[in-house]
Amino acid sequence: MLNVSLASCANALGLPAFLGLAVRLEDLTNVLVSTAIFTAFGLVVFGLAYTIIVKATPFSIRKELEEDQNVALAIVIGAVIIGIALIIAAAIQG
Repeated sequence: MLNVSLASCANALGLPAFLGLAVRLEDLTNVLVSTAIFTAFGLVVFGLAYTIIVKATPFSIRKELEEDQNVALAIVIGAVIIGIALIIAAAIQG
């Protein structure tokens, strides 16, 4: 029977070793806790940023998006959301 692990395949292909490693069961709790903490942190920062955007605009974002169907504003808000998400991800990753 052929027994090939992901780590040996990654090593044979010249890939970094971390690409083939799986999380051990003992470390799973730590990984899940840190993931939950970073998720909560990211959501709090995102909520604060969105609140600042809503307070800083001189018009109602909700009215513009829902009632007036302002696509340009939706694109700008979407770009801001993606930018904030990239900044949060970079800060979490270090």
